[in-house]
Amino acid sequence: MKTLVTGASGFVGSAVARQMIDAGHEVRVLVRPASDRRNLQGLAVEIVEGDLRDAGSLQKAVRGCSHLFHVAADYRLWIPDPQTMYEINVEATRNLLRAAGEAGVSQIVYTSSVATLGCRDDGSPADENTPTSLAMMIGHYKRSKFLAEQEVLRLVENEHLPVIIVNPSTPIGPRDIRPTPTGRIVLDVLRGNMPAYLDTGLNIVHVDDVARGHLLACAHGKYGERYILGGENHSLRAILEMIAEIADVAAPRLRLPHNVVLPAAWLMEKWAYVSGREPRATVDSIRMARKYMYFSCDRAMRELGYRYRPAREAVKDAVDWFRKHDYCS
Repeated sequence: MKTLVTGASGFVGSAVARQMIDAGHEVRVLVRPASDRRNLQGLAVEIVEGDLRDAGSLQKAVRGCSHLFHVAADYRLWIPDPQTMYEINVEATRNLLRAAGEAGVSQIVYTSSVATLGCRDDGSPADENTPTSLAMMIGHYKRSKFLAEQEVLRLVENEHLPVIIVNPSTPIGPRDIRPTPTGRIVLDVLRGNMPAYLDTGLNIVHVDDVARGHLLACAHGKYGERYILGGENHSLRAILEMIAEIADVAAPRLRLPHNVVLPAAWLMEKWAYVSGREPRATVDSIRMARKYMYFSCDRAMRELGYRYRPAREAVKDAVDWFRKHDYCS
């Protein structure tokens, strides 16, 4: 089986590519010419250079493939030109899946996000059926992923494309080379750069469990259905204390009210447009933190056979990887 994995030079995509190789797939990866390819070093993959926004690249990449794992996405909580994010996350997704359908790809797994799902006001875990809408999406990343998921569902219904959707929660683990916004939380604690925190909560999952969930979705998932690939629900304070204990560093102790941080985040964003450097906090991220982003992956466990390891193992692997690769100085 020849399988195309997009985003394979990134955090989740490289973990998915490794799972596919271990499962016996012949893996092809689509990467931009200027991509950081450290996550591909030593992997038996066929590299095709291209760009998600180039239709010719997409047609070339899917040619001869039986499976597609579309993991690539523009995942940033702040971006100077939001249109780029919509081009990559929405338009390119539609174009790639259509190209895959025309090329005769028989199985497609699309990597969405729990960002597209609703959260419960009482803090209890949400699931695939928790009510949500575009109006509830905070920020360009969440809106673009929500719109992309709607495009995917339309393609399944109207063009009968064989697509299964997975919604990872908050992955942590090795090979977070950028790093992702979640990886930066780990690094901020390791570096002593997080003096305070907000009252919120996240669902933490090991990146390799998310990757395994992709393989299970391909084997057992139903077309047009969504499956949350998550792990354990923890408050942000508990996560920070877990990181600090594992790394043997001091944990942040000061909890700040959201209303106090919002003006500071607004100023950081304004300075970011001048400096060109991504702000440490954004207005959207503070607004999102008002809710506990807890999720249940019971459906994936029941229907796919999905399992996840303790969050502590994910955090330890992330800490060890960042330290081994000199990210902490």
